[in-house]
Amino acid sequence: MTIPGIDVASYQGPAPDLTGSAFVVIKATEGTSVLNDEQATQAAHARAADALLGFYHFLHPGDIAAQAAYFVAQAASVAGDTLWIDWETTEDGTYASCAEKDAMIAAVKGLRPGHRVGLYCNLDFWKSIDTTSDCGDALWIADPSSPAGRPAVEHPWTLHQYGLAGGIDRDVANFPTAEAMREWANPAAPKPPAPVYQPFPGASWFREGRVSPIVGRMHERLVAEGCDRYHSSLAKDLIGPGDVRSYEAWQAKCGFTGEAATWPPGPESWDRLHVPA
Repeated sequence: MTIPGIDVASYQGPAPDLTGSAFVVIKATEGTSVLNDEQATQAAHARAADALLGFYHFLHPGDIAAQAAYFVAQAASVAGDTLWIDWETTEDGTYASCAEKDAMIAAVKGLRPGHRVGLYCNLDFWKSIDTTSDCGDALWIADPSSPAGRPAVEHPWTLHQYGLAGGIDRDVANFPTAEAMREWANPAAPKPPAPVYQPFPGASWFREGRVSPIVGRMHERLVAEGCDRYHSSLAKDLIGPGDVRSYEAWQAKCGFTGEAATWPPGPESWDRLHVPA
């Protein structure tokens, strides 16, 4: 499955048609002096449409460090935006070497370690000029001769530029959903910490006969807390009468009385038992 997107440069104007586009890649810079003067407006337009953004730099041969610095300084990128190196023939018929391409990817990655940094090129460059298969975090392949999402490369690809419509380059991204692409594009985003203790699964979960490793860990905690009313530790992953007696002993130890001290477990006593997740 793929999701649709486009890539644009200054000549598409400040507000290109984003209909149906989950992502937009915008030209930011070229060489060490060319700047897309529509970039900021195009980026704001895309963000307002909740499109995932990327920015690309048109690579020239030479001055790799200067080009990398110019790109990251001028690109209107924020956390979660992808960065791309556009490796193709320049207007004067020259092109960066494979070594320079690799150096540019590494330089941008070093300057912006929290971003995904990938490579754009066409089939001829990838198959005939590239010798390292270094595309950074992702390969964006231009192959208008193949159907969308089926570029003629063996290497794993992330974006496929497959055609032109309405004066705009059309692409697909190799993700099942826009949210999946957004998560991939933001590797620096903090992940919620894994729970230390098992969250309360709900009173109805505790029915006799249920088999789960959670039950076994509950069994071990009840024994550790001195509430062992089990006749055996065999089949401890299975909820049985021993779990009922032992847990009621635990609820009584916690100070619960009456109906509050009876099976099934409640959220307060469960949280206090500290069953490992």
